[in-house]
Amino acid sequence: MSEDNDELILADEGDLPGIPQPESTPWKILIVDDEEEIHRVTRLTLGGMRVHNREIKMIHAYSGRESVEIMRQQPDIAMVLMDVVMEDEHAGLQAVQKIREELGNSDVRLILRTGQPGQAPELEVVTRYDINDYKEKTELTSKKMHTLMHTSLGHYRELMALKQNREGLAKIIDASANIFESRSMKIFARGVLEQLKALLYAGNDALLVKALAARSSTETPNDLTITVGAGDAELKEDQPIEQVLPKYVVQRIRNALKVEGPHFGDGFFTARFSTVNGHHQIVYLSSDNEFSVADRQLVELFCRNVGIAFDNQMLHQEVLESQHKLVMLLSAAVEERSVELCNHVRRVSEYASVMGHALGFDDKFKEILGLSAALHDIGKIGIPDDILNKPGKFTPAERAEMETHVIRGISIIGKQSGELLNSAATVVATHHERWDGTGYPEQLAGEDIPLLGRITAIADVFDALSTDRVYKSAWPMDEVIDYIRHQAGKQFDPHLVEVFLNNLDPILEIHRRWYLDIGTQAA
Repeated sequence: MSEDNDELILADEGDLPGIPQPESTPWKILIVDDEEEIHRVTRLTLGGMRVHNREIKMIHAYSGRESVEIMRQQPDIAMVLMDVVMEDEHAGLQAVQKIREELGNSDVRLILRTGQPGQAPELEVVTRYDINDYKEKTELTSKKMHTLMHTSLGHYRELMALKQNREGLAKIIDASANIFESRSMKIFARGVLEQLKALLYAGNDALLVKALAARSSTETPNDLTITVGAGDAELKEDQPIEQVLPKYVVQRIRNALKVEGPHFGDGFFTARFSTVNGHHQIVYLSSDNEFSVADRQLVELFCRNVGIAFDNQMLHQEVLESQHKLVMLLSAAVEERSVELCNHVRRVSEYASVMGHALGFDDKFKEILGLSAALHDIGKIGIPDDILNKPGKFTPAERAEMETHVIRGISIIGKQSGELLNSAATVVATHHERWDGTGYPEQLAGEDIPLLGRITAIADVFDALSTDRVYKSAWPMDEVIDYIRHQAGKQFDPHLVEVFLNNLDPILEIHRRWYLDIGTQAA
């Protein structure tokens, strides 16, 4: 990107009246000493000092016990200047031990200061109490105090960066197994943002913002929502930026929509990249430091790779949606051959999904259950029309022919690979098995019948009884429910019958929507 373009964006942002500009989060330094004079001198020495482009905020404690309570309430304190001898001769060492062991704070930089060096030998103290430095009060001149601040706070900053990197990497690893799931993509992007934030010593703002595509090429998207946030920004996910971000950040993100690619401003970075469906993603990072050349290269690499990842996710999602549409179209093709089966597979699919939700299945497994249930009668595509649509009672030969739809369905689906088709094959093969072992084709009983088949069996029978068929009229709903209840432990899994009956409201709503309402409209 040219410098001219950079200048144009900065001009667009401008110094907006009434919009406060960001301030760096100050370093918290805890001063612990029982002498007021030490606190006064430390305030004079550190007052106005900036370390790594951040101010210092001093917090004061006058005893070891008080310092521990302050650290308990404010674990983000970066550095403690701790006197050794206060309320007793070991008060400082005891406070250090509690901070490290009782509070479990291994991050804060602990600097011992003593006016009585003989009370605590340096080597023993540093080794035993995990002290980061040990100074005599007389040697901490103003110049040495400045050096101590820069060194210790630099170490603390690097320690925090490593910690964030580790947390970010853990999220990436956690997401990598199922990277194309929406939830996993969020975890992946959040983990990468946290790593990037740590490497660049960025501030609290690390965001990925989604902009819905405008209706024409001349429009600017108005609907900007935070897709992913790292650190504190994670609490702002799925919310409009105007509601949760300062005005100056909103303005920077909106400016990023005007130009494709990255822009490095004063203490912040933005980049826009587009997905295959025409939507935009904007990365926003704030930083306490200027971005180096290496930083810029790292950020640009991140934007390219996240853009590719989101494009791949969209393509993967399109493949899944196409697969699901084909399942429903294939199921509907079977319905077309049977005059009374309008929307039967849709209803059975949705009944099964309701039960899956009640059983605590995750979204992915509920979707597989619903689509598998939709394919339960796929084998009827091979049943002759005169049997499939016979208005009267089957002869024994016709009944045997109709029951072959299970074997036909297995032969159609059973040799295919993939989680969805394997699950569908299970449903096809077992949805006519009975809990008491008198079903077909394998006379399986109890929990030997796969769970997907047991769920679909209830959904299928409920729909068959509660709707008109060529050989019968729909039963009254109270009789259908009584039948399902009384077949617990006989035809159906008793626990699943209980789940079904406990979720009748959404099931009856599906029945109304896809049978009664449509029947009324057709009439």
